Amino acid sequence: VPPAETLVLGAGSVGAQATAVALGMGASVLVADRNPEALRRLETRFGFAARTIYSTRAAIAESIKRADLVICAALAPGAKAPILITRDMLATMKRGAVIVDVAIDQGGCCETSRPTSHSHPTYVVDGVVHYCVTNMPGVTPRTSTFALNNATLPFTLALANKGWRRALQDDPHLRTGLEISGGRVLSPPVAAAHGLPLSPELNVLEAIASA
Repeated sequence: VPPAETLVLGAGSVGAQATAVALGMGASVLVADRNPEALRRLETRFGFAARTIYSTRAAIAESIKRADLVICAALAPGAKAPILITRDMLATMKRGAVIVDVAIDQGGCCETSRPTSHSHPTYVVDGVVHYCVTNMPGVTPRTSTFALNNATLPFTLALANKGWRRALQDDPHLRTGLEISGGRVLSPPVAAAHGLPLSPELNVLEAIASA
């Protein structure tokens, strides 16, 4: 049979891994993103095996008409995921097509997405199957726990051994995760999501020192 048409929305870490899995299963993969550099990285990694396209509403609307599977992997750090698939677009998809909304933890990229669980993982809207499990790695709990621990343990040890102020001063990666300090909101997405005043003039290092 012809290969399944897979559309991946987002060329970040999640999108790249989804592309690798889909290609490994013999699918025809199209990846959409608004970051040209992210698309270039995918082209370097997968060559001509995966096709890439600049993400616009019109491009998505046209691409999902042919898709058998859509992977929603467009994540906005610290903010709600963008709605990329509207209810009107859903009506143009093939009956029996599948949407896997990996961004459901951040609200989802599809207008019709709602959180589901491993015990009841899917539901159907307009003939399109939605898979919106909020903890997808939980399907392999032991493996995902070890993977998470291996990635986060160095940061946990730094926080425990140095205290949070010194750990953040020493590590720029930890500093980027500081969103609230001393009652002041340092993250624009968090401030926007909750309608709180932002302290943009406050340097993160100054916030750490004064907390």
